[in-house]
Amino acid sequence: MKSLGAGESNGGISILHALGTGKGCSIGVELCTKVEIMDEKIINTEDKHGLLESIISCWKDAGLPVPDKFGWKISTNIPIGQGLKSSSALACAALKALNSTFMTNLDDYQIIDLAVEAQIRSNCTISGSIDDTWASISTGWKLIDSSKKASNSISLQGDIEDGFSIIICTRGARNVTIKSFLFQDYQSLFKKSSLMIERREIFEAMTTNGVAVAGVTNDHDAIRICNLAIINGAVSAGISGSGPAIAIICYNEDVDKIEKILTSEKREIIKTKFLTKL
Repeated sequence: MKSLGAGESNGGISILHALGTGKGCSIGVELCTKVEIMDEKIINTEDKHGLLESIISCWKDAGLPVPDKFGWKISTNIPIGQGLKSSSALACAALKALNSTFMTNLDDYQIIDLAVEAQIRSNCTISGSIDDTWASISTGWKLIDSSKKASNSISLQGDIEDGFSIIICTRGARNVTIKSFLFQDYQSLFKKSSLMIERREIFEAMTTNGVAVAGVTNDHDAIRICNLAIINGAVSAGISGSGPAIAIICYNEDVDKIEKILTSEKREIIKTKFLTKL
């Protein structure tokens, strides 16, 4: 079996949920998905939503070439269905692999637009997840207007300074249905988070957004875990995406303390860093 081309993209965590105000903000982390296009068909159990089929559909609709016979080889360490941008990472990595295979020279804007459309077609997203897709393909945080194409979508962007670590608390499978109309009940908190981003108060924005998402999903356990992390030294904590994963940001020297507290509660955790290079 021969590899025809490959692509990689990364996972991320949420700063602002796009269903709150129409603008979203996410940032990439050092969790990765790699996709290879092989010269033989492969059965994929990782693609729960049929996202790869939607990617091929979007690729063909864009007038781009597809091999007669091929398969997808996927490797990832991004937990699926946790709000950690696994679908965006898979979509971008697959499109990068196609781009590599056929030397089509698509730029990031074109890849993002195709990735967003594929996620919408496969029902992986309600909002379109363009902010998540940006986080999967680039470094730093970006405040994204979800109503616009990639080339015009960035409202504001920046980087996180060195010295911070991320602890992700995964909490099993998502057990709630996300209802977009409920986000309206927490408009004031989402708007507050958005204003914090405009002031570049990223950690404060993430915590406020996490409180709002916990309200939307009625997730009292998330509030307790976030409060526990913050009183023990974390600078920010909140639900990522629509959950159930919780992202906790702390100084490097506080990682062991917070990890010990979470593992004492039998919590499963992942330790990672902000993405600083591609």
